[in-house]
Amino acid sequence: MEIKVNFLDKLRLEAKFDDFTVIADQPIRYKGDGSAPGPFDYFLASSALCAAYFVKLYCNTRNIPTENIRLSQNNIVDPENRYAQVFKIQVELPADISVKDREGILRSIERCTVKKVVQQGPEFVIEEVENLDADAQALLTINPDTEAATYILGKDLPLEQTIANMSSLLAGLGIKIEIASWRNIIPNVWSLHIRDAHSPMCFTNGKGATKESALASALGEYIERLSNNHFYAGSYWGEDIANAEFVHYPNEKWFKPGKKDALPKEILDAYSLAIYNPDKELRGSHLIDTNSGNVERGICSLPFERLSDGATIYFPSNLVENLFASNGMSAGNTLAEAQVQCLSEIFERAVKREILEGELTLPDVPAEVLAKYPSILAGIQGLEEQGFPVLVKDASLGGQYPVMCVTLMNPRTGGVFASFGAHPSCEVALERSLTELLQGRSFEGLNDLPPPTFVSNAVTEPNNFVEHFIDSSGVVSWRFFSAKANYEFVEWDFSGQGENSNTDEAATLFGILQDMGKEVYQAVYDQLGATACRILVPGYSEVYPVEDLIWDNTNKALLFREDILNLHQLDDDGLSDLLERLENNELDDYSDIATLIGIEFDENTVWGQLTVLELRLLINLALQEFEEAHDQVQAFLQYNDNTVERGLFYQALNVVLEVELSDELDHDDYEPNFRRMFGKERMDAVYGSLEGSVRFYGLTPTSMKLEGLDRHQRLIDSYKKLHVARAKFAPRSK
Repeated sequence: MEIKVNFLDKLRLEAKFDDFTVIADQPIRYKGDGSAPGPFDYFLASSALCAAYFVKLYCNTRNIPTENIRLSQNNIVDPENRYAQVFKIQVELPADISVKDREGILRSIERCTVKKVVQQGPEFVIEEVENLDADAQALLTINPDTEAATYILGKDLPLEQTIANMSSLLAGLGIKIEIASWRNIIPNVWSLHIRDAHSPMCFTNGKGATKESALASALGEYIERLSNNHFYAGSYWGEDIANAEFVHYPNEKWFKPGKKDALPKEILDAYSLAIYNPDKELRGSHLIDTNSGNVERGICSLPFERLSDGATIYFPSNLVENLFASNGMSAGNTLAEAQVQCLSEIFERAVKREILEGELTLPDVPAEVLAKYPSILAGIQGLEEQGFPVLVKDASLGGQYPVMCVTLMNPRTGGVFASFGAHPSCEVALERSLTELLQGRSFEGLNDLPPPTFVSNAVTEPNNFVEHFIDSSGVVSWRFFSAKANYEFVEWDFSGQGENSNTDEAATLFGILQDMGKEVYQAVYDQLGATACRILVPGYSEVYPVEDLIWDNTNKALLFREDILNLHQLDDDGLSDLLERLENNELDDYSDIATLIGIEFDENTVWGQLTVLELRLLINLALQEFEEAHDQVQAFLQYNDNTVERGLFYQALNVVLEVELSDELDHDDYEPNFRRMFGKERMDAVYGSLEGSVRFYGLTPTSMKLEGLDRHQRLIDSYKKLHVARAKFAPRSK
């Protein structure tokens, strides 16, 4: 994690990381003002808080109340060496906690991350640099031996060279990658989380049988998502980019809707139109991209090659973003390598959907077949030894597709997790199923898995597949666990041979889609210096329902974004108009405004927590519509999960509105004790909201210029690095 420090007045310091700011000072005896804890105080507190976190985690997973558990830490200093200290952590437990759980709570403290880092003894490297931001790879802690050459199945170059090439590319773009976490809780299963130190919203997870293969996986996914603009999907990119020569890619084209908002003739083809506009309800305005929001410019469309005949077909960027999410994108050392990865994931997700929604039962992989892959078997046995039964299934549907499945059962909670993996090699598909299962997860994380169900609607409901796509945490049917399989086991093999194995495998996978009667469309992105591609298979590789283009399109942001960002500048007519749109567009009251308008607010602010319901409430309050505001305050207090501070503000507002709307109650009778209960500052804000002197309490003013929105500005900074790199290529076609 990158922590940037600013020097404030006197001895005060400001540390900024992620979306947090920490102020440190020195005690008065050390010539400070004592206005904040000192750096060493924060260090001491971190180990106590970390210990308490693991106690809380242990208790939560076992439904043990923590109200009467007390924890303290004291540091005992050696009088002859003040740097030799003993941290004594003591826990007071209620008498009704069992002996087993008492031991478990103490063992949980042993897992404290701060404690382990201190005991290991961190290494400090102190150096001068010309520019903090220019040292782009300072935080990438693995530096493989460049003389070594470790080949793994599916990669056209050794891992060492793959990592070096990808790291160099990111450094060249000015992106500082940091490794936020590593996990290796069972043999031969590694995962890690990497992110942009400047813009931590840009992150990926990698997985593999070794730490090097996991790092290569994470870096590859990072470059894949940069190349396909996935990190920035759904977000507003600002006025400068919206009006730039190009917005997404130099080869994009813009088409104006026809008469009566008809679809431009230049977009899509007959095959894809039949899928995306079956009832002729799709209009041009549905396809304006939310990233630029540039309605005057028209529909931003990206060229894809139709692989059946080489024709160029223009797909609206809006359509791709809304329906496909990250499915069908990949990066690789070569185009063929990227294609194999891309197609494998398309088959993995499509077959997974068919199995789960069809409530199919898969055949077990025989023990003698598993024995051929000892490293995979060791990982499975590691899970079994931790008390998690594991089922290994052939998901090829009778040898049709290169897909495998590893399913974990959690007897402690009754939850299950069906993890799928795909690749032309059965071994790689199995390894991916296992590593996907534990990617970024601890054993405690396996306690959050949902139980299976016999209720078919819960399994076939579209959002269940979305949950499976995001992190495989959706619901699985009990029928999946029947001993009577729908298919016979097949020991399949779609892999190629020799130096051209990826080329052969890509051809095989494309051939399966062709035999299915599917049209395939491909875009290749190499402007950033790496080879990445996006493959669309209409009617097969979508993640979200086609109906979302009409009923849940991300560009609904265009109805609200400008007015919400200019909220403090709107007059009563403008507020009434915005309120009407919020009420008449079938929005979920508890959906967040950040997602609605595509702005990365700091989630620790009121803007970051703001929901549609709360915004409507604040607008009604500003319009002096107290009855409506009162109803919404009560709904907020009943259902909304917000900060304690925000909750208290609305508790105070609720009782004041009760008085305001009553013919029998008088403010003078209650205000003194309201102030005693809720405090002067909070009550000033409440009464000011009623009188009109305080508007939109807690929401700092901003505008379409995005001033004060540091988190979102950092996201745009990240995108501008790509924009600069792409601008070096030939101007887009007119």
